Parts: sequence; C-alpha cells; structure tokens
Amino acid sequence: MSTNLPEQQPSEEIDLGQLFKLIGSAFDRFFRFIGNILNKIFLTFVWLVFFTKKHFIKIIIAGVIGAGLGFVKNKTEKKVYHSTAIIKQNYDTGEHLFNTINYYNSLFQQKDSIETSKILNITTSKSNEISGLEMASNLTENQKLQLFNEYVKSLDSVLASTVEYKDFLENSKDYNYNIQKITLKSFTKDNFNNVLRNIIENIEKSEFFLNQKLKKITNLNNEDMVIEQSLEESKTLQAVYTQVLKQQQEELPLGGSTNIVVGGANDKNVTKEFELFSKDLDLRRELVKNESDRKNLEEIIEIMSIQDGDGTLHNEAKIFGIATSWAISIGIKLALLTFLVLVLIEFIRFLERYKDKI
Repeated sequence: MSTNLPEQQPSEEIDLGQLFKLIGSAFDRFFRFIGNILNKIFLTFVWLVFFTKKHFIKIIIAGVIGAGLGFVKNKTEKKVYHSTAIIKQNYDTGEHLFNTINYYNSLFQQKDSIETSKILNITTSKSNEISGLEMASNLTENQKLQLFNEYVKSLDSVLASTVEYKDFLENSKDYNYNIQKITLKSFTKDNFNNVLRNIIENIEKSEFFLNQKLKKITNLNNEDMVIEQSLEESKTLQAVYTQVLKQQQEELPLGGSTNIVVGGANDKNVTKEFELFSKDLDLRRELVKNESDRKNLEEIIEIMSIQDGDGTLHNEAKIFGIATSWAISIGIKLALLTFLVLVLIEFIRFLERYKDKI
C-alpha cells in the first residue's frame, strides 16, 4: 500500500473566511485612520480656543488700535469721488481703450496737468483733481455664459467638446467684452461728464477706427445696392409670370385653372410666384438687418449711460469682499495679523523643544 496520501485541497469556506477577515481588517484600519484625523482636528480646535483665550486681551487691543488708525485715516485722507460711464464698443476698440486709459493714468501719477489738460480739453486745475481712471467689463455671469455658448456654437463639434468655460474666461481679455464701465476718480465733487466724453471722442478720432467704420458701412451700402437690384429683377420676373398666367387663363376652357410649377416639385402649390415671393422676403430681411447694423456702426463707441451731476463719495474699505468702514476693516485686519504672529511665535517655541534631537 502506498504511504503517499493525497494532498488536502483548501476548502472554499476557508478562502471566504480569509477574504472577510482581510476586508474587516481594511475597514478597521480605514475607520481608525478617519478617527485619528477627526481626533487631531478636535484637539487643534480645542488648542485654538484656549490659545485665543490666553491671548484674548492682546488681540482685542490690536483690534482697537486698528480701528483707531482706520478712524484717523478716514478723517485725514482726501475724499475720493467717482464718476462713471457705461459704454458699448461697436468695434474692436478694447485693447486701444485699455492702453489709452493706462497712458492717462501715468500722466495723472506724474502730475502732468499741462499734457492731460490738452488731451482731455480741461483746465489744469481740474486736471490736478483727477486721481485716476479704471476700466472693467460690465457683464454679468449669465451674459458671459451666453457669449461662451455662442463661441462654442461657432466651433467645430470636435473642437467645441474640448473647450471649457474656465478656459474661455482665462483666454478672454476683460477689455474685449463689448460692454465696459469707465470710472473716473477725483478729489473734488464735481461734474466730470465732459472728461469721460472726451476720452471716448479721442478713441473715435483714431484714423484706424475711422477707416474701419468707412469700410464696414461701404460694404453694407454695396450689399444694399445688390439686394435692391435683385428685388427689381424679381419684380420684373413676377410681372412676366403674371402675364403668362393671364394668357394661359384666357386659353383654358371655362372653369379650368393653371399655374407655373417649380420644376421637379412634388407640391403643386409651390409655384414660381411663391418661390420669388419667398426670396423677396429673405432679401428684405437682409435690408432690415443691414440698416440695423449700419446704425450700430455709426458710433465707434456708444455711451449707454453716464452719471448725471457730481461724482459720488467712494471712501469705503473692503474686508473679505464686503464693503465697510476703514475703522472696521483695519481693526479686523490688525487683530488677525496679531493672532497669526502669536500663533507663529507659539509654533517656533514648540519646534525649539526638538532642537537638541536634531
């Protein structure tokens, strides 16, 4: 008799048991890991509470000092007034307008009142009161989304699938949007509407944009001439078809009818007259569209609205994007700065305990 016994095969029950044990161990390690993280977060929160309690007086004193500095700043600094204009760019003037405003700002910073007074057609005393200009798009997020959708529709379907809204915004210059807001900042409460209008007129006097305007309006006028000629030819053809129909009608027996059918058309109601009538409608729509485009192109930059009267006071500060007073803004900022400095000092002291172990 052979002494070799058959090898015992591992049972499926043992394999499943080991699998469940591994899964259980993995879940146990995962939950212990999550528990350790939550525990560390809780301990950090407790430490911050007691740390803030320990240095509460210092933080409050820093906040009070900051509020005092903000109050002094609000009382001593020059008040700034804003005058605004909302414009629509009918041509690609965005970059040129942006660079022009930067040039004017450099003149204001250099206190070159003689040059600015010549360019903007104002007195030197009024030029000295201007502190700067700002330009920003005046479009809402919904309007930008609409522009994005129009841009995607203009692309090939394969390329459009690769374009994202975030990339579209990053690659679009803010000044290229057609609706812009120009803000003039001054140290006096005065009417600066003429200055804003002069800035826009200086752009409109540019020879390049005047040539662009002439080309586009000339093209529209030429299109109108071609369309009107086509309408005259269509009118002549309609008269011919009408005459033919009258002749055929006279030749038909009593009670008969006839029409001139478009060649190969299955619908017997589609006649040559109807086809010409449809084309005439399309041509007249083109004329209406061209007239609308021509009116839009008459002004290179169109002023949609401009602030009436004197400028408005704009001496407010911002904290976390919320408009507030200088006292509150500087007070909160100085208190936070003090808190961060104290945390940094405590962290350095903690690291010094391990200095000998390095």
